[in-house]
Amino acid sequence: MVFATNLGYPRIGARRELKKATESYWKGDLSEADLIQAGADIRKTNWMTQKDAGLDMIPVGDFSFYDQVLDMTALVGAIPARYNFKGGMVDLPTYFAMARGNDSVTAMEMTKWFDTNYHYIVPEFDAATDFKISSSKIFDETKEALDMGIPARPVLVGPVTYLSLGKTKDESDALALLPKLLPVYKEIISRLKTIGIEWVQIDEPILAMDLSDAQKAALKTSCAALTECGVKICLATYFCGLRDNQALALSLPFDALHIDLKRAPEQLESVVKNFPAGKILSLGLIDGRNIWKADLRAALTKAQQTADVLGMDRVWIAPSCSMIHSPNDLDLEVRMDEQLKSWMAYAKQKVSEIVALRDGLMKGENAIADALAASDEVVKDRATSSRIHNTGVKSRMASLEPSMFARESNFKKRREKQHAALGLPTFPTTSIGSFPQTKEIREARAAFKRGDLDMPHYQQAMRDEILRVVRFQEEMDIDVLVHGEPERNDMVEYFGEQLQGYTFSQNGWVQSYGSRYVKPPIIFGDVSRPTPMTVEWSAYAQSLTDRPMKGMLTGPITMLFWSFVRDDQPRSETCKQIALAIRDEVQDLEKAGIKVIQIDEPAIREGLPLRREDWQDYLNWAVDSFRLSASCVHDETQIHTHMCYSEFNDIIQSIADLDADAISIETSRSQMELLEAFVNFQYPNEIGPGVYDIHSPRIPTENEMIILLEKAAMVLDPSQIWVNPDCGLKTRGWKEVEPALRHMVDAAKVMRKRVG
Repeated sequence: MVFATNLGYPRIGARRELKKATESYWKGDLSEADLIQAGADIRKTNWMTQKDAGLDMIPVGDFSFYDQVLDMTALVGAIPARYNFKGGMVDLPTYFAMARGNDSVTAMEMTKWFDTNYHYIVPEFDAATDFKISSSKIFDETKEALDMGIPARPVLVGPVTYLSLGKTKDESDALALLPKLLPVYKEIISRLKTIGIEWVQIDEPILAMDLSDAQKAALKTSCAALTECGVKICLATYFCGLRDNQALALSLPFDALHIDLKRAPEQLESVVKNFPAGKILSLGLIDGRNIWKADLRAALTKAQQTADVLGMDRVWIAPSCSMIHSPNDLDLEVRMDEQLKSWMAYAKQKVSEIVALRDGLMKGENAIADALAASDEVVKDRATSSRIHNTGVKSRMASLEPSMFARESNFKKRREKQHAALGLPTFPTTSIGSFPQTKEIREARAAFKRGDLDMPHYQQAMRDEILRVVRFQEEMDIDVLVHGEPERNDMVEYFGEQLQGYTFSQNGWVQSYGSRYVKPPIIFGDVSRPTPMTVEWSAYAQSLTDRPMKGMLTGPITMLFWSFVRDDQPRSETCKQIALAIRDEVQDLEKAGIKVIQIDEPAIREGLPLRREDWQDYLNWAVDSFRLSASCVHDETQIHTHMCYSEFNDIIQSIADLDADAISIETSRSQMELLEAFVNFQYPNEIGPGVYDIHSPRIPTENEMIILLEKAAMVLDPSQIWVNPDCGLKTRGWKEVEPALRHMVDAAKVMRKRVG
């Protein structure tokens, strides 16, 4: 029998119920019991949606109040000492303190989950780290599912991936902890067996990476140990192909192996040819990371070819990866363009595609004739639609010249002109862009979109907020100001709404981290900028002050990776189309008198392919795209960029090749650790190492910021250093932002006195 399975389902709720519940709990407006009940309600809805659709196996443990890696940290009891954990079960206050920090303790580090825009909480280890089951969550939820009649398959982050994604706080090797960690995993799986579980899903996406000999040995040791528990193991890999790890993966003692056939369709033939006898192959045929409907006929052909070799009883149908990266339900999109909507599938619809493929494989094409016909129509429509192709954009792309990718002068010459034009002090202060989005701002934007607020009143509301933000920054004595972005819903969506080739959803939310959800724009066709997007707001803000005002833009790489991207042409082509649109905006900002322009690229490290052999091709077109967007200004205009929560060591040369005049990065959670890459490289341009962790409600003291700046000044020339928060302030409240920024400015002034 062919099984229809899933690896994970969106945890946020169809209408963002989880966000509302967790944020209410953090504010003290919702009790812990009510928060737990809200989670149970979401899980029940998710499980029943999948069961009613016809799935044969449904993931359990994919739900999280914040992050699945943090859940694993709680489960195995790897709680850093600063949280004063005394043993027993990890409670919610401790759990959220690790994720967000609080008034007395800092949060754990956060970084990107492989090459996605999802952020995970980085485990912390040292040589003395011990492990012990310290959370009942996976057991409670498994019992909950079984009691509802759900064919449950618990999901665990695999031990080798878990250790590999963590950081040691001393010189020890995280993998050396495997002998202490494996007994805890075995105990977890054994407990699940006693509950009545037959299958457990062990996610080891590390198998899609370049592996060290130690990691390879650890995978062999780990898988051998876990199979001793008497439960069948589905070993799941995703986000890339197995490639040179194929022989290793196929030699491991799994009962079923999942592979991603959307990111790496080329691996199927070789895997099937060498697949071990008696094992089950889970085919990741439905895209878990994008919103386009599957080509069911092509997918069914692959499934049939696999079944012809392995046999029906050794084939499962699945998404390519967990669907936490996909929106929930396309049926909620009642205002979307009907033609474009007909090309899409969200998580609920993807489950139906999985079931249709199973039925087609087991019963033949006639059993799913209607689904195949509808899929064929979509494939044809997308291939021929005139809405996708823009001759003007294609002509402009064909006329690109080398001079469009370089500034007029080198950085040294530009810097002299910029310093003369801007007249900034040492340790200049600025922010990353956004200021708190108050309830009033959100209500005004929503009323304008509904048509309840006319354009003049909407513009006045935004201008009033811009004035407030400008005067506040002047009062704080910040050197380079921003307009605060009150008119922007999201740093990507805002621009996508004004570009041709994009469309938008009303309910296409996906989790970025914690309660931070984004609604990625959808790139369906060639991209262009019909009219200026930010110039009016930035020019107005500059008119209010004599201090430099930064123009704030999202860069082409981030616009690409934080959107759902068309899959009918190379991503490099789409990225350069976006770069040309941003280039037009940069030129118009400069003409309007804006002398500092920030082009944010937080996704550049995220976009790095998982395999090193693929890096250079990506970095070449990514750097070209940024330079194409930024190289059109005069020397006196200062170009900034911003990146956050990334490991920079491996790509520092490419970051330098961007040739931005100043770069701001996240460093507060890592205590300036991420600055090391720039120091070791001897990065020549200016750097703003963040001194204020805006992802935590905690207000850092002036002395804490001074300590961070002292660390930076020990390894950088003070003339290189900017002083800024880690990221935009959109998600913080004014009661947090005002004292934090005051401390930041005071810390910068202390440093100026010290260096003279």
